Amino acid sequence: MYSFLLSMVALLVGYFVYGKIVDRIFGSKEDAVTPAKRLSDGVDYIELDWKKAFLIQFLNIAGTGPIFGAVAGAMWGPVAFLWIVFGCIFAGAVHDFLIGMMSLRDDGATIAEIVGKYLGNNARTFMRFFSVILLLLVGVVFIMSPADILNSMTGVNKFILIGIIIIYYLLATILPVDKVIGKIYPIFGACLLIMAAGIAIGITVGDYHIPEVAFVNMHPDKTPIFPYLFISIACGAISGFHATQSPMMARCLKNEKEGRRVFYGSMIAEGFVALIWAAAAMSFFGGTEGLKAAGTPGVVVSVISNTLLGKFGGVLAILGVVACPITSGDTAFRSARMAIADACKFEQKPIKNRFIIAIPLFAVGIALCFIDFTIIWRYFAWSNQTMATFALWAAAKYLAKEGKNFWIAAIPGTFMTVVVTSYIIIAKEGLNLGMNIGVPVGLVVAAICFFTFLKSIKKNQIATA
Repeated sequence: MYSFLLSMVALLVGYFVYGKIVDRIFGSKEDAVTPAKRLSDGVDYIELDWKKAFLIQFLNIAGTGPIFGAVAGAMWGPVAFLWIVFGCIFAGAVHDFLIGMMSLRDDGATIAEIVGKYLGNNARTFMRFFSVILLLLVGVVFIMSPADILNSMTGVNKFILIGIIIIYYLLATILPVDKVIGKIYPIFGACLLIMAAGIAIGITVGDYHIPEVAFVNMHPDKTPIFPYLFISIACGAISGFHATQSPMMARCLKNEKEGRRVFYGSMIAEGFVALIWAAAAMSFFGGTEGLKAAGTPGVVVSVISNTLLGKFGGVLAILGVVACPITSGDTAFRSARMAIADACKFEQKPIKNRFIIAIPLFAVGIALCFIDFTIIWRYFAWSNQTMATFALWAAAKYLAKEGKNFWIAAIPGTFMTVVVTSYIIIAKEGLNLGMNIGVPVGLVVAAICFFTFLKSIKKNQIATA
């Protein structure tokens, strides 16, 4: 219990202390004219109140991630608390803040354009394809999974449900951000926070034993902590998907000083949600063995919510397993539209231009709905963290170019390079070569990236001297 409570306090302190340090290093300016003012188009560039922007950003980056990912990560026991806390404060929130603010400084540029600007044209080309594919995967999965759940709950034909979800996604993709997303997201975002608060109260006052942090692998299958835990818990610690979402709100902020609240603060809020669900999952069923026997994350969420929160919990459980995936799917398609428009330099104010991008995008998405891509989806978690790694290196390069403390991005970037390289070598869905090869190769690749980065900085300093 004490480890859980201290972890909650640590996240709060992280926001007020390290969040301010990161903001100061970046140098946000109160008098800077934001893209929402300078490029206002009534579609993507619209001024929003920071509180609404916070709730939209929170739900954009959250969805089911800090719930299902935390439930999966709870299999390793309370060591998951450490990754959520330290990952969130020093990696995830830094990642989200820097990408959001870099986008804000660069007319609301999407992640591929940001990466290309600081890591080169080859990286830009790679990220253009990589980010759109990742967003399509997210969008399609979050068409199918809510449709499957609603079908089992209501008996309504699955294809009718798919059609309804797709129509909603299309509207959310092409309509101005304040017409659909701006109206319903703050409500769902608040509900997700209320749900987490209720679960936190339930497990702390109820007869549940939340284990204390120990450097012990409690996974029932003895799956190694490294690198698997760092891939399983993504949205609650660091997630590349967030880099595709932050530019959306970067186009809506009224003031640069709101960036810490909206970008860094949303990630900290997501960390709280992840901590709560990790604690609930590992304590509610009497340990990790019981958690494994309980079933899928969706079942775990439903059982815990209904037990701790009653009928209200049942409604919130539906939100968690149905509404939250939908609110990740719609912004995935919207972000894909924005990314393609940025790459093609295609004006998006005329609605016909939005349709020109959205129609083929949805055609591909609909086609994928009828393909069994379970195996492909296994690579999503790795792809997600790989994107975060690219984003951190781009942020480090930006800070170095500006003569600022680049270590706040370079250190987590180096760590994540070890994680994603090791994972793809070790995992069965990767090269399946084992820990003895994966970890050393991961360390070598990270070292090469780090020293290449330092060399490029030194070269730039000499060139500008």
